[in-house]
Amino acid sequence: MLKQLFLIFVSLFMINAAQGQSKEIIYVGTYSVRGSEGVYVFEFDRSKGTLQPLQTIASAKSPSFLAIHPSQKFLYSVNEGAPESGGVSSFSIDPKTGKLTLMNQESSRGKGPCHISIDQTGKLAFVSNYGGGRFTVLPIASDGKLETATDSLSYTGSGPNTKRQEKPHIHSATVSPDNRFVYVADLGTDRLYIYEIDQAGKTVKPASTPYATVSPGSGPRHMTFHPNGKYVYLVEEMTSSVAVFTRDAKTGALTLIQDNVKSLPSSFTGDNNTSADIHTDPAGRFLFMSNRGHNALAIFSIAKDGKLTLVGDQSSGGKTPRNFLVDPKGEYVFAANQDTDNIVVYKMDSKTGKLTPTGTEVKVPAPVCVKLMSLK
Repeated sequence: MLKQLFLIFVSLFMINAAQGQSKEIIYVGTYSVRGSEGVYVFEFDRSKGTLQPLQTIASAKSPSFLAIHPSQKFLYSVNEGAPESGGVSSFSIDPKTGKLTLMNQESSRGKGPCHISIDQTGKLAFVSNYGGGRFTVLPIASDGKLETATDSLSYTGSGPNTKRQEKPHIHSATVSPDNRFVYVADLGTDRLYIYEIDQAGKTVKPASTPYATVSPGSGPRHMTFHPNGKYVYLVEEMTSSVAVFTRDAKTGALTLIQDNVKSLPSSFTGDNNTSADIHTDPAGRFLFMSNRGHNALAIFSIAKDGKLTLVGDQSSGGKTPRNFLVDPKGEYVFAANQDTDNIVVYKMDSKTGKLTPTGTEVKVPAPVCVKLMSLK
């Protein structure tokens, strides 16, 4: 009798535990090449570290970079391959399955939109147009649909690399943890522009310190904040390095404390590497950056003063690791290899930052961006 009661108790416990687990969904943006069907949706099994295909959303316009609304009800993609002026799409997310339904599309007001971010109120989308060198603000309606742009800024200038920096190339826009500022990286002029967000006007305006600069020819690309909000880490794409800043929370101003922190091992002798994406672990102990050419994720340790030391690297398991995702729980890393059409899953050691392949790999044509969301 006691054994039967025990088994019943265990069964009920397991059922309740299963019911309490949230379903986790991975969204992948791609380039429209080699048979890509657009946006790919997977279910992530955390206990097994596996990915199960759920859906594809057809698009021939390279829905490359993605962003998830703070409410987790909507997803947005830039349409990098849209002709003439680029586009941005909005999707609703099914709260039970995570599947997507296209809602509407709007112009990005520039060519080659390559990055999108959403402010923490979920009312503004920030779009970076690489080809057109424009930064655009699009309002988001209460139903999640995109509205016509309310602000669009153009830039002037160039850098010393005449092939890559012949004009401005806006590569990303990153919202500050307090949602007061947005930082816009221009690869073409080696500047990181700083704007105050005007929620009421649905626009931006230059901060009191309007920009920060990095070494000429370094090429700012993506950036990320330390979890404590005090430090900023910027990808210097063309020099395969990182710039480290402290941030003034009141003014948004950035002060450079480390520049050109190299991300490649001394054993790498090629000249064909460009750096791409950058993220910290949730605890703020390690920083990771993807290198295309070396085809690896660089691993840095983060000191108490925010400064970096290169401690290792991990092969991305393919060629041209564009974007990658660090699991918010600090257990996994997902590397998207653009030119070998695969996403590789790693286990992360929270004490050392070491990445170990789990054996899980999925095929996706030209993956560019990976996002994770937990269904409530």
